[in-house]
Amino acid sequence: MAEHICPVWAGYFLANRLRRLLHNPYRILEPYVKAGMMVLDIGPGMGFFSLPMAEMVGPQGKVVCVDIQPGMLAALRRRAAKAGLPERIQTHLSSENAIGLEGRDNSFDFALTFAMVHEVPDPAHLLAEVYRLLKGGAALLLAEPVGHVTAPDFERTLALAGQAGFAETGRPQIRLSHAVVLVKPAVEPAPAHTSTAGGV
Repeated sequence: MAEHICPVWAGYFLANRLRRLLHNPYRILEPYVKAGMMVLDIGPGMGFFSLPMAEMVGPQGKVVCVDIQPGMLAALRRRAAKAGLPERIQTHLSSENAIGLEGRDNSFDFALTFAMVHEVPDPAHLLAEVYRLLKGGAALLLAEPVGHVTAPDFERTLALAGQAGFAETGRPQIRLSHAVVLVKPAVEPAPAHTSTAGGV
């Protein structure tokens, strides 16, 4: 699923507590993640956002973490166990070309893609999969690093999200990031019908 993936060794730096001075997970996610939610974290690394979300969803919620690298997921599970949160974290190994999670359509209340869409060879397919997995009315917080993604590139990603069916509802301020909140409509538009009969 990833073209220029973050190596496993770099995950330790990205999960460092000092990173919270730049990106506080609770402050960033508090508007979107609530108790009892089923949350999808795509490209979670070693759980910098996953573990705080596991705390936020509470004992009745779940965070499903999807990554292409077994090493990242193994480290995430170890960190979840150390934090006393293993029952709230599920891990899923994706393929290079698809998230997978068959049978989970319309299951998730919120999704996060933080600094990873630019690593994916086919972002249009990724966004279409996320759309399929989210419930109607659910949000996707998509953030990309300004050092790797230009403003025009980010706008192109948003165009792909629109083609997948998402509607933009806001652009939160996240340090050193382009960020947007995208929502799957609660009621999807009906497909256009082409009449094969004569005029009305």
